[in-house]
Amino acid sequence: MSNRDSALRDGADAVRTPPRRIRLALVGNPNCGKTTLFNALTGMRQKVGNYPGITVEHKEGILRLPGGETVTLIDLPGLYSLTPQSPDEQVARDVLLGYRADTPRPDLVLNVVDASSLERNLYLTSQLMDVGLPVLIALTMNDTAGDIGVRVAPEALSQSLGGVPVVAVNATRNAGIADLVGAIGASDTVAAPPVRRWTLPPLAEREVAEMAHLLETVDDVPRAAAFSEATLLLSLPDGSAAQTDALRRHSPTIREHLAQDLANFHADNIDLSQAIAEARYADVGRVVYQSVHRNAQTPPLTLSDKIDRVVLHRVWGYVLFLGVMGLLFQAMFTWASIPADAISAGVDWLGQTVSAAMPPGDLRDLIVNGAIAGVGNTVVFLPQILLLFLFIGFLEDTGYLARAAFLMDRLMSRVGLHGKSFIPLLSSYACAIPGVMAARTIESSRARILTILVAPLMSCSARIPVYAVLIGAFIPATSAFGFTVAGRTWGPSWQAVTLFSMYALGTVAAFGVAALFNRTILKSDAPTFLLEMPPYRLPSVRSVVLRMLENAWTFVSRAGTVILALSVVLWFLSSYPKRSVDTPPSEVLRQSYAGTLGRAIEPVIAPLGFDWKIGIGLVASFTAREVFVTAMGTVYAVSEDVAADEEKQSVAVGEKMKADINPRTGRPTFTPLVAVSLMVYYVLAMQCISTVAVVKRETNGWKWPLIQIAYMTALAWLASFIVYQGGRFLGFG
Repeated sequence: MSNRDSALRDGADAVRTPPRRIRLALVGNPNCGKTTLFNALTGMRQKVGNYPGITVEHKEGILRLPGGETVTLIDLPGLYSLTPQSPDEQVARDVLLGYRADTPRPDLVLNVVDASSLERNLYLTSQLMDVGLPVLIALTMNDTAGDIGVRVAPEALSQSLGGVPVVAVNATRNAGIADLVGAIGASDTVAAPPVRRWTLPPLAEREVAEMAHLLETVDDVPRAAAFSEATLLLSLPDGSAAQTDALRRHSPTIREHLAQDLANFHADNIDLSQAIAEARYADVGRVVYQSVHRNAQTPPLTLSDKIDRVVLHRVWGYVLFLGVMGLLFQAMFTWASIPADAISAGVDWLGQTVSAAMPPGDLRDLIVNGAIAGVGNTVVFLPQILLLFLFIGFLEDTGYLARAAFLMDRLMSRVGLHGKSFIPLLSSYACAIPGVMAARTIESSRARILTILVAPLMSCSARIPVYAVLIGAFIPATSAFGFTVAGRTWGPSWQAVTLFSMYALGTVAAFGVAALFNRTILKSDAPTFLLEMPPYRLPSVRSVVLRMLENAWTFVSRAGTVILALSVVLWFLSSYPKRSVDTPPSEVLRQSYAGTLGRAIEPVIAPLGFDWKIGIGLVASFTAREVFVTAMGTVYAVSEDVAADEEKQSVAVGEKMKADINPRTGRPTFTPLVAVSLMVYYVLAMQCISTVAVVKRETNGWKWPLIQIAYMTALAWLASFIVYQGGRFLGFG
């Protein structure tokens, strides 16, 4: 055969052989740098969803290796152990063992290990080495370890673990990432799983081996995963919910053998769970001894310790917390105003351009007054939402959020909330849905349900459009208080103070409701709170921005789907049934389907200062709070005589609301008092059907969602009534 023929044959084989595809599971403790590493490896090539049937987040990303191979990274939830105590931990274990039909079993485990807390992290590593998959370790937080006098040698760590590859990385600075990518692509890292290096007492070792053999032969559990499954079944508390869940996938033979094994252990006074933990920690201690060098003179105080003297101070800590929150609310109006104005101008220009290019008729009205007015009046508030997510991401990455949770625990425990409730409640400032889902980390079922019930009271990002349009139109931008320098007053504006007050009202209401429920329907003792304090770190700008864009895309995609559809529906309900051409536009709206609905509920909402037009917005926004602005934009666009005055289409929805006159009273429909009453209603009302659905799923029934809807609606009506009627009594009406 000629050299040319050989070359052609080799080339054809290369064409026929597809590039290797690797599925890699990213696993690690919370606060170990896992998310930052995931973002560094995948960049923008990510997709986020939920595992089917549950509300545990499913996050995947794509990594391209230099050789052309494609790696699919699965970012599993942060966990301390593979012994499942929560839905997140159960999902992680099921994925690693190949028990989830919707997720193929990974080819490789990338274990992210925090060098500054090596012993705790290596316990999970010990469990991962038993699941029958090749393991690669990314060693993070090496600089933090150095600050406390600890130096971990990657080569020694690898050797003490039996040859498991170890790569030191700093994802924030992109250090070691190239070496890690090379290790992922190296053939020896995906060749074989590591060998177990720890042993149990003889009786326990024999029983685990026998159970593993039964799992393999009777239930067809893969040999590589059988040992890990056997240790789990034998170490879970007998009769516990976790044991019941684990046994559901196994045959009666396995259940009978397990019952006999547990009886034997009980008769011999052997606690297998403790024996397994002691054996693992003994081996972890050996690994730490062989791979860690500790400085003889450890600094008496780390930088984190010094910062915590202020941040966790019983007085200055709370002052700093209020200052951080105040900065956030001030920035949401000052920093976001320029891009928000630009987006608003763009929406106005688009509406005018489309209106000028199309002949008059229903189609033009649908596009201009329905789609563009509806979606545009919501998207204009994207800058405020971006800033909110940016601040939360920054505070989380620096480690400040854990300190804030510690500060708030003293107050929260008095009303029956758990210190761990702080993170779900703070997440609810962005969106109540992830806040409700985050409550799964709370061990106490009563504290978890209590957190879920009050989480929607925190002012989420969907309320921002409502606050922004009402505050922008009816609250002055002048300084509320401050100091004067060179003729200029420096201090927060009335708009910032009003926005802060809305957030404060939701927070106070959440604590008040929690205190009430804790003494009535969810009575319980004060929960114990244990919290890991991560060291302070410089945030990864890339990671923070990626999470901000991810959440912003969720908002924009909803504007492009749900809000667009509702805008069209609202336009139809506000425009039909058709009236004669000489009927004034305001009367067309009043006699429309939407107007009829608004007038039907007007007697109920009139004591709050609301008319039937506001009623349309209240009903429409039960699907999502931000739809209120969409509804008002559509209502006022439809009620205008477009043919007579095209110029009105460029007027912002807030200005249209300010200019609206009640034909019965001859007075403005909206006043500052009505605006405040309306904002108070939106602070407290359950105006989000998606949150209701998630609460139903998280609580496994309709009992708690219905209680939530009932109490929040009643509370919102009562508070708005007090604000409006009290304001009128004091002469503000």
